[in-house]
Amino acid sequence: MLELEHGFRVVDVGATLPGERGGSRGRAVVPDRLERELRQAGVVRAVVTPPARPSEGGYLAANNAVARRSVDRPFVPFARLSGPRVPGAPAGERSHPGDHPDAESVAQYGYDDRFHGFALDPALDGLPTRETLDALGDVGLPVLVTAGHGFPPSRVADLCGRGFPVVLGGVGGDPGTHELFATAVDLLDRHDDLHLDTGTVRTRALLERALREHPDRVLFASRAGEAHPNVAVMTLLTCSVPEDTMRRAFDANPSRVVPSLAP
Repeated sequence: MLELEHGFRVVDVGATLPGERGGSRGRAVVPDRLERELRQAGVVRAVVTPPARPSEGGYLAANNAVARRSVDRPFVPFARLSGPRVPGAPAGERSHPGDHPDAESVAQYGYDDRFHGFALDPALDGLPTRETLDALGDVGLPVLVTAGHGFPPSRVADLCGRGFPVVLGGVGGDPGTHELFATAVDLLDRHDDLHLDTGTVRTRALLERALREHPDRVLFASRAGEAHPNVAVMTLLTCSVPEDTMRRAFDANPSRVVPSLAP
């Protein structure tokens, strides 16, 4: 088993824990199975969020379910947020209907010891209002942001410099997003509070470039719950980078950004 072979302490900033109704993308992953798969891959602790579900309204019930199902397991629950703003739309335009978390809701999440950060998928769930983003800055917890064609990394500047660490993921997983991943790596030079996760990247050349140029800003993510975490672990293990760089990505960097992942 990998947990007996690779010799690294591995923590994970990108696992998905579906609610009681079923799995993500067709995989019915109950908490026990997710914990078992992470253990098989040698992952000792993992951030978990509900899956993005743009058609099912707010995330209050899903977030509470993730927090509840994380008790007494090596899971670090993050609350998923939605917002009324469409990325790229004119200022003030609100095209995502629904009851979205406001600044007060974010403060309640942030000071609730059940949650250790937040997750955003702007392309699917919209962007929070400016006031809500300010509240995220006041709380200061890390925010996982899913990028892609609908929310390219070039737009992440709107989320940086607000008082919370930003962990960008979702790009580099297929040839259509390789260029977006390169843009994301370039952005690390401009934003000290920006980090990249490895969750969807399966091309060694892309990972190696990020690891070599920014060894302190790359965080391991498995996308467990959507795929077996062995895949992500093996991809990183096959990179031609110094052992210390790999150790940073697997443990030191995620544990610095998300202190609850630390030993």
